[in-house]
Amino acid sequence: MNGDWLLRGRDGRLSVYQSSGDAVLCRAELGPGGPWTEPRRIGGEQKLHPVPAVGQGADGYAHLVSWRPTAKGESGLVHSTHFRARLAALDWSPVGHPDKKGDRTGPPAVAVDAQGRAHVFVRNAGGGVSMLAQKEKGGWEPWRDLGGKDVQDGLAAVTGESGRVELYATTPQGVLYWRQEAPGAQPVLQEPLKAPVRPGSLYALATSAGSTTLYYTGTGDELRAWRPGGEPVTLLPSPGHGPVTAVRCDLDGHDCTLLAQRSSSGRVAFAAYPTELESAGAWWTESGPRLTVDARVALGTDEDGRVVAATLSPSTGRLLLTRRKDEPGLALEAWRAV
Repeated sequence: MNGDWLLRGRDGRLSVYQSSGDAVLCRAELGPGGPWTEPRRIGGEQKLHPVPAVGQGADGYAHLVSWRPTAKGESGLVHSTHFRARLAALDWSPVGHPDKKGDRTGPPAVAVDAQGRAHVFVRNAGGGVSMLAQKEKGGWEPWRDLGGKDVQDGLAAVTGESGRVELYATTPQGVLYWRQEAPGAQPVLQEPLKAPVRPGSLYALATSAGSTTLYYTGTGDELRAWRPGGEPVTLLPSPGHGPVTAVRCDLDGHDCTLLAQRSSSGRVAFAAYPTELESAGAWWTESGPRLTVDARVALGTDEDGRVVAATLSPSTGRLLLTRRKDEPGLALEAWRAV
């Protein structure tokens, strides 16, 4: 799943989304702290290709996008909205192809602006990025070619605190960055970052009123943070080879950013530091049981503002969850299977 697959809905309940075969499944809390529903197929019976994407708006609605087979050697993108995780999602609706027709061009990414409009990003046949945006009163704008070249898999879409949408992508030369200058405007390609970046390692987070921070892994296995307009900063060595995830949270009255990644030992490694103050330093602390190689990590907060961490193994379907204890520091409850 491309994007934050652990979400908190407008009712305060947590949900998780996962790709399973030719479907997307959802599980949700029945009440604060559980129990959880059984996995349920969303969007109807349409068969999908794997690696769907999910994005969430300020209204709490989840927007999901995936490729589906349409004819031999051809595919098209489909979209579904999930207003509340314990209810049925809308059926998958076709939204087209960035090149009008053809096979899959790459995993999509989704971000939702302040008006609740989903923005779908995907690589096109020319090696750049195309975007499809919802209209405010229903329907979709036409596909737009945003430019770029040699774009690799692993797009990272994010909505800033301003409500405007931004996108990051890797190329062999570094990182490309697009930003909306006004609500509803076409994102504009900005000055790129020329730096060695491991493909598939991008994660973007809104960290202040005017900035988003991109986290990525360098080719020397160092985790770096970059805010456009500045220089990238090395935070600490990457503990493993999977993608990093991050969340802003309150830790003992301080605005902090918490990072998590599956470590080379197979456990989850956490590191926290004051938001946008990378010079304060950070260090990894491992937690939980050893996970399968394909396990992914997600971070979020519950309706009480407590940090929640989840791991999901696609090969086994095993979902593990932990929350921050009600005590100083970042002490976590025992991990439990959901």
